[in-house]
Amino acid sequence: MMKTPTREKAMALLKKYNQSDALVKHALAVEAVMGHFAERMGAEDPEKWRIIGLIHDLDYEKYPEEHCQKTKEILEEEGWPEDYIRAVVSHGWKICSDVEPVETMEKVLYTIDELTGLVVATVLMRPSKSVLDLKVSSLKKKYKNKNFAAGVDRQIIEDGAELLGMDLTEIMEETIKAMQNSADELGLRGEM
Repeated sequence: MMKTPTREKAMALLKKYNQSDALVKHALAVEAVMGHFAERMGAEDPEKWRIIGLIHDLDYEKYPEEHCQKTKEILEEEGWPEDYIRAVVSHGWKICSDVEPVETMEKVLYTIDELTGLVVATVLMRPSKSVLDLKVSSLKKKYKNKNFAAGVDRQIIEDGAELLGMDLTEIMEETIKAMQNSADELGLRGEM
């Protein structure tokens, strides 16, 4: 049994199972947003939130049909703690997992996973290609256009906001802030 997973171990595992730059950047975006929410919500262990964000899609590239289930197997084999595994599996609730997000950390992961994808898609359509000048109003416009980034499941984002008891606009604001703080690492500085 692993004592406490480290970011280094999580990153090594992520890169072992994911060669796609886009998937690694998505993992980094979710990591950044999870850390931001952990600090904002006064979580005891923001690093734990970040690590869970980093590995949440561990199996997605190699085992898309077994998403979440394969991650559970891999993390169990690696000796990861049960609460980390449960949190990761819960982000697939009602999609590929029946594990409901109950802890605040799990609810945040469930909510922001899809939202980070929408932020990236929105940024890439902007003339500046930068997250640094992205406003919530612009994100909301894209959010309302169901044809834009059609793969982003808006219902999950809304269900997650409800689970958290938070306003969707506030969640969007905080997600943008977190991604702005990591713009360089996420490749979203653009031409600012």
